[in-house]
Amino acid sequence: MLDRLKTISTILRREIRTYQLVLQDNRTPRPAKWLLAAAIGYTLLPFDIIPDFIPFIGHLDDVIIVPALMILALKLIPPEIIQNCRTRASVLP
Repeated sequence: MLDRLKTISTILRREIRTYQLVLQDNRTPRPAKWLLAAAIGYTLLPFDIIPDFIPFIGHLDDVIIVPALMILALKLIPPEIIQNCRTRASVLP
């Protein structure tokens, strides 16, 4: 179980670093940068569009909005940019 958590943690850190590099890359289209920034911003906001104290629906907006923004952004970014950034992220400590 602990090994699985370590593996997930490593993958998550690499993906976060990949998205940081994608945001910094000059070849990344602006709309994709805006969508990624919106996903990060929405995740970090201290309030939600639908408050979390509403059962089920309160957490559902987090589960739908952030991944939807990420998916839209990744569809706008050419695959070679993502692959290049993922390779650079795996080399970094």
